[in-house]
Amino acid sequence: MKLADRIENLGTETAFAVSLAANDWASQGNKIYPFHLGDLNFATPSNVVEAMNKAIRDGKTGYCPAAGIPQLREALAKDVSERRNLNYNIENIIVQPGGKPVITKFIQSLMNTGDEVLYPNPGYPIYESQIEYFGGIAKPYRYFPSDTGFSIDIEQIKSLITPKTKAIVYNDLQNPNGAESTAAEREALAEIAIKNNLYVLSDEAYFEMRFSGKSKSIAQLPGMQERTVILYTFSKKFAMTGWRLGAAIAPKEVAATISKLNTNDESCTTHFVQYGGVEAITGDQSFLPPMLNTLKERRDAALRILREIPGVSAHQPEAGFYLFPEVSELMNQKGFADVSELAEAALHETGVSFCTRLHFGRPQANEELKYIRLAFSGIDKNEIEEGLGKMKAWLSA
Repeated sequence: MKLADRIENLGTETAFAVSLAANDWASQGNKIYPFHLGDLNFATPSNVVEAMNKAIRDGKTGYCPAAGIPQLREALAKDVSERRNLNYNIENIIVQPGGKPVITKFIQSLMNTGDEVLYPNPGYPIYESQIEYFGGIAKPYRYFPSDTGFSIDIEQIKSLITPKTKAIVYNDLQNPNGAESTAAEREALAEIAIKNNLYVLSDEAYFEMRFSGKSKSIAQLPGMQERTVILYTFSKKFAMTGWRLGAAIAPKEVAATISKLNTNDESCTTHFVQYGGVEAITGDQSFLPPMLNTLKERRDAALRILREIPGVSAHQPEAGFYLFPEVSELMNQKGFADVSELAEAALHETGVSFCTRLHFGRPQANEELKYIRLAFSGIDKNEIEEGLGKMKAWLSA
């Protein structure tokens, strides 16, 4: 029996592959310091949990509308509108079983076979996977180091556009490199989209996971709301990664198509989980400042130690929970030919488990600098200091 040919185009979320290697090493009695997966080791707020439990007790355990329950769609429309100074209503909001399905349904709704979609590379690997799985041509655009961390190569994006280009995937507050666009960069991307009549998927998973400043959405720029689909997720802000709850914030025609895909794919997002989402948005959010403060302390601890390791440089992101240190000089000093060799050796020598640039899309031509990615969302500060302290001692020897 032969599987469908398109399966060969389907990638995976490679951080989970690193998890398997870490778990295997741990099963042999070794201690692991998990920097590989962008999960959160914070409990979901109790008021959100109770709202879900109440919904179960009240019998909200059957089917519900494919687009989501009206209470959650209305709450999302109000919240997203206020935080982005835009005007959305219930028809623009389609609830999803997580943020990831928004990527898939954006591609399915707007891309035909043979269309080109531009996406960030390094970037979340599911972008590349879904474009190619549905028969599109995935065209990566790059970042380069800058005074603010990393900047998008706008000139490369311009050079990549052809008559077949249909859309751009844009992840401000980026995973893996933590890049945040300047106003000028965001405006340049908007100008490109409007000039070439392109749709934009704006992945805003970390929009409110900030340590300083205020996030902006590309949808806020003139002419962009009508061509932008925002990926919204409850996973990060509300520590609800395993609940699988998110939403597509989209122009009405696209939203209606995504709702139809919901009907075909999963019928509806879990009914009672959506009541937890309503409480998350409209209820007490006093948990958020302490959680962000804890994440900031973790970031600062990790950065301090990384910057003490000879041959390592790392910028300070102001949002999200990822560090993307450059390790080219370190690799030359220690004789590592490939960044994956460094990761494997670090796991076995120190227990520190992390992803590398290679886990975030196929490297582009002429890439010379080498990077690793560390997530500080699922590991406490004392474990960060202990684990990275061991790695520093090993690499400094």
